[in-house]
Amino acid sequence: MAAIEEEIGGFVQTFKDLFAGAAGGVAQVLLGQPFDIVKVRLQTTAEYSNALDCASKIWRNEGALAFYKVSIQFGAFHEARRRLEAYNAQLKAPRRELSYAQYYLAGASAGVANSVISGPIEHVRIRLQTQPHGAARLYSGPIDCIRKLSVHQGILRGLYRGEVITVLREAQAYGIWFLTFEYLMNADARRNKIERKDIPSWKVATYGGLAGEALWLWSYPLDVVKSKMQSDGFGPDQKFRNMRDCFGQTFRREGFGGFWKGIGPTLLRAMPVSAGTFAV
Repeated sequence: MAAIEEEIGGFVQTFKDLFAGAAGGVAQVLLGQPFDIVKVRLQTTAEYSNALDCASKIWRNEGALAFYKVSIQFGAFHEARRRLEAYNAQLKAPRRELSYAQYYLAGASAGVANSVISGPIEHVRIRLQTQPHGAARLYSGPIDCIRKLSVHQGILRGLYRGEVITVLREAQAYGIWFLTFEYLMNADARRNKIERKDIPSWKVATYGGLAGEALWLWSYPLDVVKSKMQSDGFGPDQKFRNMRDCFGQTFRREGFGGFWKGIGPTLLRAMPVSAGTFAV
């Protein structure tokens, strides 16, 4: 009976984590989408001289709504954390708390779980964001985009194009994200000799924002390659054979700087978005 109650309690907690993650995901979208479309445009085209030029041209040519063309990760992270805590409790020298390597592992596991959904969603979003506007547009909306991508090369090679690099980016990004946040929270609690729940909300938001900055600084080159692959053409218009080829071509043509295009608006976006996510 006790085992059943414990299992039910685990399901309830997972549901609460998923709900909290969904609320944070809404905050992410509302705060971050305008910055995100600027980032993608800068990564995938040489049409704009800088982030401000890109934003002003999108506003002038496509209108304000063009800026608005989550969240499994929290539920997956807390489930992985609970399993690692159970593992630690069985060691010869039992401990309840996770090591920072385990925080990274839990975050990376959340990223891999999230990538199943985020891969095709981001692919569709990037196609809609980078297509010509007006009469020359390729897709009438998300559903039309999903249908056409699936027709081109099937679900896996069409809609899920760039999924390998998406998994790598999500694992690295969320591993760093949760690791940084947990480290800052634990360090504050130790320094001030208080419980984590007593840390003021403004500090929680600040630590969340700093975690967002770390997330992108440690995963941005992977995101650039993902965006290039997911905005690439099909058939004779395809420039990149695979992930490795995309890395190679980017380096030969643009050098190391090519892997950091658009980092400015991304970091500008990361602080408020990530702060809002953890503060919700």
